[in-house]
Amino acid sequence: MSMQAPSPLATFRDLLIGTIVEDERDRLSPAVGYGLSLAEAAGAHVTILSSSWCLVGTDAWLQGTGDPGIGIVDRRLDALARAFAENAAGAAAQAGLVCTWETPCLPYPEVVHRLAAEARLHDLTVLDLDPRSEVLSRETVEAALMASGRPVLAVPRTHPAFAGRRILVAWDGGLQAVRAANEAMPLLRAAETVEIVSVGDADDLLTTVPGAEFARHLARHGVAVTVSDLPQAGSIADTLRKHAVRVRADLIAMGAYRHSRTRELVFGGVTRSLLMDAPVPLFLAH
Repeated sequence: MSMQAPSPLATFRDLLIGTIVEDERDRLSPAVGYGLSLAEAAGAHVTILSSSWCLVGTDAWLQGTGDPGIGIVDRRLDALARAFAENAAGAAAQAGLVCTWETPCLPYPEVVHRLAAEARLHDLTVLDLDPRSEVLSRETVEAALMASGRPVLAVPRTHPAFAGRRILVAWDGGLQAVRAANEAMPLLRAAETVEIVSVGDADDLLTTVPGAEFARHLARHGVAVTVSDLPQAGSIADTLRKHAVRVRADLIAMGAYRHSRTRELVFGGVTRSLLMDAPVPLFLAH
């Protein structure tokens, strides 16, 4: 009797789902639902790191919290982070997943550093991408990418569950794009269709690997791949956003921060722009 081949997603054996509670109004973490559904599809072990931002010193001032109430707020945030973790662990158990969880309560920036350190120990980290807490959300993604050496999946609130039928690979032929596509290989192999998308001046691509040549590499791994060169309409990020919406993509895989974060902060950049306004989840590698 023949045995069914395992899903390509089974390469992901160890997933980290990270959330940071910084406000009592936080009641939704898309990373939890998305990460659990991806782990279920992959049959992966799940670690839930549900942290709360402990309001001490300048943190309390930033949040507009007076000294007498700091302890009360800290306890409420900690309780909310624990509720997130317990609910996620319960959902994982119902799905038949092995799950461990932690709920550290730490001041800023330790809360971000703790998550980045944990990301080093996992195949993939799934994080919230929330425009309501733009600075902390983006800094958490950046820290996990830069300090862990592991890929990150950043999930906007519009996508509470994993889907990966149609994936775009944002391609500029650079090192980060190559690494992102190869790190995302389990997702690409499991997808129904993968589109390599290049945007920009043709002269910029002369010194890089053309998308058509990289497509042959993906095809040899069993990826159903096509290649598109898109005319730039507005910024590169805008072009990618519009195309993702037009083709109903489920995910964009891309290299993060081809230029330094300082340069992107000053001059703008594709990574920074998409983190601020992502139409779909972003699979990022640096």
